[in-house]
Amino acid sequence: MLKVVVMVSGGGTNLQAILDAIDSGKITNAQVTAVISNNPGAYALERAGQHGIEAVCISPKTFSDREAFNQALLEKVKEYAPDLIVLAGFLVTIPPAMIQEYRGKIINIHPSLIPSFCGVGYYGLKVHEAALARGVKITGATVHYVDEGVDSGPIILQKAVEVKEGDTPEILQRRVMEEAEWKILPEAINRIANGERSVS
Repeated sequence: MLKVVVMVSGGGTNLQAILDAIDSGKITNAQVTAVISNNPGAYALERAGQHGIEAVCISPKTFSDREAFNQALLEKVKEYAPDLIVLAGFLVTIPPAMIQEYRGKIINIHPSLIPSFCGVGYYGLKVHEAALARGVKITGATVHYVDEGVDSGPIILQKAVEVKEGDTPEILQRRVMEEAEWKILPEAINRIANGERSVS
């Protein structure tokens, strides 16, 4: 059974998609053992609680400096001994020590077709604003392994989503979530849990 720790900063819609996929049997051989957020107000923590999953907040604001936060975050993750760490809208840079400790065992969902609209500064609505400003006809989402770069690790899955006339960043964000993110993130976890993608 693959032990999964999900890290999230906000509402946790991708977390919900994972939990729903486990409940419905679309993800097998995996369980979410903990949810970690940097934001005490994150609704994701409530979603975890409703599922009987341990939920914890580790906020950079409660530490003297980033180094102390990074150390506390890594120690907390180690407590759960995860087989896989899923970044589901986690807006904090993962410390290099954690990447080294869990190399090949951290995945991220990004709301574009990497290499488009990714890297430093591209997160949340900013990605969709950039896609609309560029005038692309197709966007989408990508699940990838996390390395020391920003959105630069090996790609696991991608799914394209059509950009429609009259789209606002908010409308496009919702469509990318519904048509791509909520589908390929659970699928990637299921593949990893069932040995279709190496996490060693």
